[in-house]
Amino acid sequence: MEMKTAAEIIKENAVLTEKEINRLLQGSDKDYGTLFDSMLYSVNGGGKRIRPCLTLEFCRMLGGDEHAALTLAAALEMVHTYSLIHDDLPCMDNDDFRRGKPTNHRVFGEATAVLAGDALLTEAFGAVCGCVRLSAEARLEAVKTLSASAGAFGMIGGQMLDLIGETEKLPPALHNKMNLLKTGALIKAAAVLGCIAGSAGEDVISRACEYAENVGLAFQVTDDLLDDGSEAEKTTYLSFMSRGDAEKYALKLTENAVNALSGLDRNENLISIARALAVRTV
Repeated sequence: MEMKTAAEIIKENAVLTEKEINRLLQGSDKDYGTLFDSMLYSVNGGGKRIRPCLTLEFCRMLGGDEHAALTLAAALEMVHTYSLIHDDLPCMDNDDFRRGKPTNHRVFGEATAVLAGDALLTEAFGAVCGCVRLSAEARLEAVKTLSASAGAFGMIGGQMLDLIGETEKLPPALHNKMNLLKTGALIKAAAVLGCIAGSAGEDVISRACEYAENVGLAFQVTDDLLDDGSEAEKTTYLSFMSRGDAEKYALKLTENAVNALSGLDRNENLISIARALAVRTV
């Protein structure tokens, strides 16, 4: 059987995730105006959907329940989407476009965009709690994982460090911490959620976390390389190293991720994804 490319794996998982998100968000109430339209506008806005892909692939590697993993993957992507809606707001990055389309607040207004983000975040936790294919213990662990990764000591903490970095230059260690949290926390959560769906032991979860941390940092380094010159006012990895050194660093991080899964059965897809993300051009 011919092995799929990383691009094919990511695309297939993105389609599955989008269908599951729309299933979880089906139904609306016209009395609420454009709330549901606003939510669906952003969750169906495209993107690579790397995080849910990792959740699904970790579950598959472990031979777990893919249907349960799909619900966790969709919930994670809903949290990620809420963060993008809020990140684009005038009080934050004040962006008018995302992925070539007008940002949520440009289409529906700031207040509705805030509420759409709030609703996606809240519905995500409801989806995890309602995933009856998992045991109550597994659902509790998934809620704890998602909450910790998205909260003040996870993604939000990283967002705050990013905000601080707009007025003062972050030293290398703090800049690295920002990326581990802002970008990396949900990537790490993706891996752990897949392990939860796959009933993994502590050793595998630890290795999954190591894989995800390295993939997350490599992802951000590559982002900075792709954005070189377009964000001169921001602190990036290129503020501390040359392009050549940054490229080497991304590849080193990727090999660290690959090595973390060494010896595990059915790890080919996750290894392929890690290597593809480090050399992507978009």
